[in-house]
Amino acid sequence: MISLNRIVSSAAVALALTASHAAFAEPIKNIVLVHGYFADGSGWQGVAKILTRDGYTVSVVQQPETTFADDVKATQSAVNGAEGRSLLVGHSYGGMVITQAGDDPKVAGLVYVAAFEPEVGETLRDLTSKIPAATKGIKPTPDGHLMFDQPLFNADFAAGVPEAEANFMAVSQVLPSIETANAKVTQAAWKTKPSWAVVSKDDRTVNPDLERFMAKRAGSTVTEIHGSHVAFIVHPAEVAKVIEQAAVASGKG
Repeated sequence: MISLNRIVSSAAVALALTASHAAFAEPIKNIVLVHGYFADGSGWQGVAKILTRDGYTVSVVQQPETTFADDVKATQSAVNGAEGRSLLVGHSYGGMVITQAGDDPKVAGLVYVAAFEPEVGETLRDLTSKIPAATKGIKPTPDGHLMFDQPLFNADFAAGVPEAEANFMAVSQVLPSIETANAKVTQAAWKTKPSWAVVSKDDRTVNPDLERFMAKRAGSTVTEIHGSHVAFIVHPAEVAKVIEQAAVASGKG
């Protein structure tokens, strides 16, 4: 005969498993936005406003771009500071960062916006060498950083942004260290987490075909939009829509 104690114990285990599954099935309400090269977190303002209006808790990472490890650490701090799980969103180089930082139980999914989706062992330089970008505007500085040539900035980086705003972005650009372009990713979160990719069809800073290649390799759900490298600034509603769809889908996992 099956003892009453065994029945009660089995029921308790089943209840615990159900509760655990329910906890992980809750909607994702924390969104962590990670910027890329030559910009800072303020570029996410339009997207952040939409997400906040729609009830999401938004964190914008201002990573220093001094070393890859520093940038990953800054992103991990945002994840650890949130209550519950988060969705990581990376633009451009930010995709490198979220791929490494996303291997955390508190990360539910990843969204790549005109971003790099590296495999383990790859560097940003490796990826840009596979399918080069149209622009020739990215240049090294004498002190070990990268900069975007200002005469090419508006057309090749910030196309679609109002001229005065693009001009200011050019003169206030953040110069990443060359080390960040040479750092190898040691873990690829997209192997175990669901991912989404926004491909900018008119991107001249990261080749759209490279974006497509990386998204296909990672098995990301792809949305293509007409836009430059900063399509998230020019088309915030379209990008926010993908992020919200990813947040809902990630919460079901």
